[in-house]
Amino acid sequence: MEDRTLAKAVDTELSRTEFRLSFPSPLEAQFEADTQSRRRRSLLVSTLIATPIYFLFLANDYTFRSGIFDFVLMVRLGAVLLIGVPAFWMLYRGVTPFWRETLVANIVVGAMVASCIVLRASQAPFSYYDVYCFGLILVAGNTFFPLRFTFACVTTAVCIAFMLATLVGYEPMPAEAKWLACLGIFSTALFTLVTCYRLERNERRAYLLLLRERMRSGHYRQDNEKLSKLSLTDPLTNIGNRRQFEAALDAGWQEALISQAPLSLLIIDVDHFKAYNDHYGHPEGDECLRRIAAALQAESREIDQVARIGGEEFALLLANISSYQAYQTAERVRRRIEALHIPNPGVAESAIVTVSIGVAVSSQSEVTAPSDLLTLADAALYQAKLAGRNRTFLAEASSKHRVNEASGLLDTP
Repeated sequence: MEDRTLAKAVDTELSRTEFRLSFPSPLEAQFEADTQSRRRRSLLVSTLIATPIYFLFLANDYTFRSGIFDFVLMVRLGAVLLIGVPAFWMLYRGVTPFWRETLVANIVVGAMVASCIVLRASQAPFSYYDVYCFGLILVAGNTFFPLRFTFACVTTAVCIAFMLATLVGYEPMPAEAKWLACLGIFSTALFTLVTCYRLERNERRAYLLLLRERMRSGHYRQDNEKLSKLSLTDPLTNIGNRRQFEAALDAGWQEALISQAPLSLLIIDVDHFKAYNDHYGHPEGDECLRRIAAALQAESREIDQVARIGGEEFALLLANISSYQAYQTAERVRRRIEALHIPNPGVAESAIVTVSIGVAVSSQSEVTAPSDLLTLADAALYQAKLAGRNRTFLAEASSKHRVNEASGLLDTP
């Protein structure tokens, strides 16, 4: 069910004042899916608790009808073994909502039938006092388990029918006592059914409120995630922006300190990009940057961080690789972009778009902070530009001391 449709259905149900309990089909299916496991566990626990309570009445049986106690014991055990145990096992294995409620209803009806058989088999004086306890069976079915309201109504009607059929012609019980028993069972049925209805209605309403809040919080979380992603993503190339790169550099630096593993940084600058933009215009220039960003992503690992940190400047942060491996990665990136054969007539008729790359590694002696790694990579990039562009330069120990000299000599259109 789509979120908007589900949200509308939830709001509609919360505003409804009718006495109907069930939801529209899609929402009802969602309700059952979300509550099935919890309800199944609740019914299993209730069955386990109700079973020993049911057997407590053997003490009453032994007192009032000791002459047929063996028969009574067989009836009660039979009800548990033939109805209760199979129902418990099927509930434990998991069944559909309809069969779940049907199995529990059979347990309740089974308890009533067994009690009626025990009562009918006994002719001892005062044994009819059992009838006044029959209401406890309805209490268990309608409020202790409790059954879903529709099943509770049907189960209650069946139980009362069995009780009335048992009382008809049961001579040891005076007529006045029968009337009182009927009044008691009908009153118990009404009270417990009303309670059952309220319990289910409250459960369903609580579910709707929880579902609405869960959906709202989910939407807020998604919105926050989208905003967070937008704030860290370059909208043109759909890779990380400068902010994401700086955060990744700081985090990578801390991880490198802990693991004592090297951290490598590649600074990639597009050669003669101003000439490309002047010749083709900015829309084509944007498409060129997108293709270069895609090439960078293709040559990076999932754990690497790719970012656009300037107009035509990119960064690639590589964790746990050596200087040689970082240099080889930079060369693969450079060759891949060169292999795109993007024409750059702004430089020369046969020219294509290329990149220059500066590489720095945290294991170098001069690198003592993330900013040092960035400065060293920038210095290496200037060396690559100064050496003729379309090449990779691995930072040397003295590179950052020569960066001002190199940048003063280099024209980087």
